[in-house]
Amino acid sequence: MQDTKVMKIWDTTLYLRLSRDDGDKEESNSITGQREFLRDFLSKHPELRECAVRVDDGWSGSTFERPDFKKMIEDVKAGRTNCIVVKDLSRFGRNYLDAGEYIEKIFPFLGVRFIAVNDNYDSLNHSTGDSLVLPVKNFLNDSYSRDISIKVRSSFESRRQDG
Repeated sequence: MQDTKVMKIWDTTLYLRLSRDDGDKEESNSITGQREFLRDFLSKHPELRECAVRVDDGWSGSTFERPDFKKMIEDVKAGRTNCIVVKDLSRFGRNYLDAGEYIEKIFPFLGVRFIAVNDNYDSLNHSTGDSLVLPVKNFLNDSYSRDISIKVRSSFESRRQDG
C-alpha cells in the first residue's frame, strides 16, 4: 500500500509596505522589489498559491490604519486568504504591541499562517525560541520608527526657527 501525503495549499496574500513613496512614480522601486522578492519565494514553495497582493505604498508602519492592510484583514475574515507573506517584520508593521497582537494572537485564532521571509519566521514551523525572538524584533522595529519620528520633528523645528 502506497502512502500518499496530500499537501495543503495555502491561499496566500503578499503584503507590501513602504513608508515613503518615490513621489513621481506610480509605484516605488522598493515596492516593485518587494513584489519580485516575494514572488520568487512563492515560486520555491508550491504549497503557497498567490491569491492577492496588498500594497500600502507611502504608509507608515507605526499604525495599522492602512487601506490595503484593512482589505487584507477583510480577505482573511471572508476566508479568501489564510496565509500572509511579507519580506520582513518591519514591512508588516513597526508598532510593537499591534504587530505582536496580530502575529501571536489574531492570526493563530483565525487560522492564518504568517511568514516573514528575511526574518526566517513561519508561524507554521516556529519553535519556542521564536517566542522570544519575535517580540524583540518587533520592539526594535518600533524603536526605529520612534527614533526616526523624533529626528524628523527636530529637523522641522530647526527649519522653522531658521525661517
